[in-house]
Amino acid sequence: MNRRTKIAAVAAALLITAGAAGSATASGDGRGAHREAAALTGTAKLYRPAGDDITFSFDAHLAAKDNRNPEAATGTFRFSHYKGDWGGYAVAKVDCLATGGKVAVVTGRIIETDVKEFEGARVGVSVNDLGKHDRLGYSWLTQAPEQGDVPKCQTAPPFEKVKAGTGDFDVLPWLLEYPTE
Repeated sequence: MNRRTKIAAVAAALLITAGAAGSATASGDGRGAHREAAALTGTAKLYRPAGDDITFSFDAHLAAKDNRNPEAATGTFRFSHYKGDWGGYAVAKVDCLATGGKVAVVTGRIIETDVKEFEGARVGVSVNDLGKHDRLGYSWLTQAPEQGDVPKCQTAPPFEKVKAGTGDFDVLPWLLEYPTE
């Protein structure tokens, strides 16, 4: 292949790549036009100097078609708290997910647990995705399960520190589309 043909081929490849990048950026966030409306994924342990093993994991999603209905979110989240022979876990089915920037609020109904007080309760968790310094909050600190259900998409702010090196939360910001007229 002669030099002129090589230059033309490289230029064409660069133009195609630039065009693809331009259309991905045009969707608003650089993730492409077919992204979901919002998401919260990842796992982390909470910081506890006394040695408690507290873990939260999320797999919560709001489909693009449900962009205006955070109560259509799907997925689960799991949390556990163990110290020595004491502890328990719970799994919740997501019933609401709202995100803004790097902050997410998710609520769900407990579908599996070994803690009697959590059976069937709705609980909420908040996450602030700060890279290596993520934070997390949960409803049962401010409202015990026996007080009744936490309202959908409501919980305490992210007041807890995530243990260094364990946080990998990823919050996909909710991009609401507003009518132009």
